[in-house]
Amino acid sequence: MTTVLRLLEDLLARPSVTPDDKGCQALIAERLGAVGFTCDHLPFGPDDFRVANLWAVRSGSRPGPTIVFAGHTDVVPTGPLASWSSDPFVPSYRDGKLYGRGAADMKTSVAAMVVAAEEFAKAHPGHAGRVAFLLTSDEEGPSVDGTVKVVNALKARGEPLDCCIVGEPTSVEKLGDMIKNGRRGSLSGKLTVRGVQGHVAYPQLAKNPIHLAAPALAELASIEWDAGNEYFPPTTWQISNIHGGTGATNVIPGELVVDFNFRFSTASTPEGLKARVAEILDHHLLDWSIAWTLGGEPFLTPVGSLVNALRAAIAAETGESAELSTTGGTSDGRFIAKLCEQVVEFGPVNATIHKVDEHVAVDAIEPLKNIYRRTLEALLA
Repeated sequence: MTTVLRLLEDLLARPSVTPDDKGCQALIAERLGAVGFTCDHLPFGPDDFRVANLWAVRSGSRPGPTIVFAGHTDVVPTGPLASWSSDPFVPSYRDGKLYGRGAADMKTSVAAMVVAAEEFAKAHPGHAGRVAFLLTSDEEGPSVDGTVKVVNALKARGEPLDCCIVGEPTSVEKLGDMIKNGRRGSLSGKLTVRGVQGHVAYPQLAKNPIHLAAPALAELASIEWDAGNEYFPPTTWQISNIHGGTGATNVIPGELVVDFNFRFSTASTPEGLKARVAEILDHHLLDWSIAWTLGGEPFLTPVGSLVNALRAAIAAETGESAELSTTGGTSDGRFIAKLCEQVVEFGPVNATIHKVDEHVAVDAIEPLKNIYRRTLEALLA
């Protein structure tokens, strides 16, 4: 039983379903404090329930960059307990795998980061720069009282952040095969197209918003919004829901509501995408309005000191040549990138995240910890 495995078991046993931290951060702060970290608990949210956030820093004795480990201690709900092969909050071992809610997303990464920092601090007490942790219990939920507010607080303090590794599960087939060096932005819209309700037998007395909007929706679906770039695929536009009608077969609806989403690269901006949508809707002479929601802007970390150090650590520990990718959904990296120039995500295999019987390969846990420690050594030792 290794140090990191003992810590991971302790974290997995805590039913920290978002946004309830269940003491995970208090445990981590106690451990980090023992090796010289100054720990600052930053709760945010309504008075009846404050989201747990932790900012912990260890300063070295020489000038250097601030290297941040970021992650979350909350997990998604388990789903039907009867569908699990074992209790999701009792760490269980089968066939070389450790099972439990949060095993892959992302308590393995958090445990590995903590132990990596402990080992690094003991081996290099006079290291350069600073090692820091930014942890939240509001990543799997609405993400309004977590990392985004901590970043705002750090910005107000003038805290310098240079490099950040977010412990998201990025590996695909085996540990170390993929690093996320950016993420696409997410822009959602709720489009309302107004017509005139009427009887289907008298269409001349009505205006069917579904018929009117169909050509515009077809055009929106066929547009090439951008060509992407070296790191990002082209921006995509997808309809997720369409609502119209009263439920009766003999009534022309008076209104159509369409939910859609852009996943966009750094080759586009939210303002530019909104303007193009408006231009197309106006071209089709629609009576329309849109309620926009910007879920997150894209961020990108080109190859540099952080990517090179992490890639070298992965190669030394696993022999893998890590691919850089910007695929997938959003993460808290989108908030940290507003304050930190270099942000990447790296963690264990993501095949079972949010699933029943979530698990992580036991033989990947110690190497993951070593990769995090090697990266610190390359940047700060």
